[in-house]
Amino acid sequence: TDGTLSIGSIAFTPDGQHVLMLASDLSCGFATLTKIHLVPLSGGEARVLFTDMDVQLGHAAVSDMRAGAGTPPLFSKDGRSVYVQLSQDGGVHIGRFALDGSSFELVVAGEREVYQFALTPEENVIFAAADPLQPGDLFSFTTGSNKERRLTNCNEELWNELTLSTPESFTFRTSDGWPIQGWIMKPAGYAEGAKVPAVLEIHGGPQAMYGHTFMHEFQLLAAAGYAVFYTNPRGGHGYGQVHVNTVRGDYGGRDYQDLMEAVDYVVNTYTYIDASRLGVTGGSYGGFMTNWIVGHTDRFQAAVTQRSISNWISFYGVSDIGYTFTQDQIWGNPWDDLDKLWKHSPLAYVKNVSTPLLILHGEQDLRCPIEQGEQLFIALKRLGRETQLIRFPGADHNLSRSGHPHLRVKRLSHIVRWFVKHIER
Repeated sequence: TDGTLSIGSIAFTPDGQHVLMLASDLSCGFATLTKIHLVPLSGGEARVLFTDMDVQLGHAAVSDMRAGAGTPPLFSKDGRSVYVQLSQDGGVHIGRFALDGSSFELVVAGEREVYQFALTPEENVIFAAADPLQPGDLFSFTTGSNKERRLTNCNEELWNELTLSTPESFTFRTSDGWPIQGWIMKPAGYAEGAKVPAVLEIHGGPQAMYGHTFMHEFQLLAAAGYAVFYTNPRGGHGYGQVHVNTVRGDYGGRDYQDLMEAVDYVVNTYTYIDASRLGVTGGSYGGFMTNWIVGHTDRFQAAVTQRSISNWISFYGVSDIGYTFTQDQIWGNPWDDLDKLWKHSPLAYVKNVSTPLLILHGEQDLRCPIEQGEQLFIALKRLGRETQLIRFPGADHNLSRSGHPHLRVKRLSHIVRWFVKHIER
């Protein structure tokens, strides 16, 4: 290749004539949808398959049950098709794509997250999947008969002891007419007619998506007496190229509006939500947005920011995500666009913060270095605002997903503690 592609995974076709790549051409920077590219081993131009498909290929769903989900492309027995995951409308599915570009079909779909799969010699599919009430189990799909069978039920005994909250999906239209998908969970054991507090959760990325999968953090908050709602505002995957590309150059703009309009929709539609008892939390990009929110509104009674960004100027060039990220997402660099980077930095609005803010950060976070949390903490303390900084020794950016179990428990305990302290149940 000529270096113009961002390549996610590669595989040699069974006939040995091509390299298949899941890659993007970066026409929309880091927000570019992934496509199937075929490159002749003998040399020549890459051929892009299914160019009109407005769907993200690969695994883009957010979960706190695992890190690094996803399976490389796998070929059919006859070598004429390839099986690839795709992320759409909150679900992660398995599709079969003809290598000549003639056909595509969903093989395994549904309201769930298929996070890994394998093919048997007979070309049946063995896959691991989660849904909002199950962290993950194994299933088989027989391609000839299109029959699916569940192979495991790992948590049956545990679920008999617990009460879980089932998410309800909703879609609303923003003030400019754009459809936004979201979910809401009632507190576990909710008593009809009661008014309850609620927590807005914001996913990271932003090129990712919430979906039909199990979230331990959400269930824990529901068990503690809070409704939980979460959406896929513009900037995330699952809804096409325009949706995911909107945030680039506009962090804190249209994405913030989408989230605030989601809050408006939820409190006006679900009358059991008490609009005077709201919390907000998120990690990574979701942490950035939590920081941004508390600097621009006081409608939340408490907030928890996790592994966040607060200052785009000091973030430039020091993250393991790569030195091009800030330029790609904020459209600026410190020597030419200092004012722009500061304009999009939550730290610039720290004087406006009145919401009690808990800051959670791993000391070995190389994606969003801990100095981002430290700067925000020191500023809030010097301004006399209510805040705490919890440092997690040895923890990296994946603390919530693959961190040490005792630190993961501590993290969840701190989140619940902060909301309980500041939001009456």
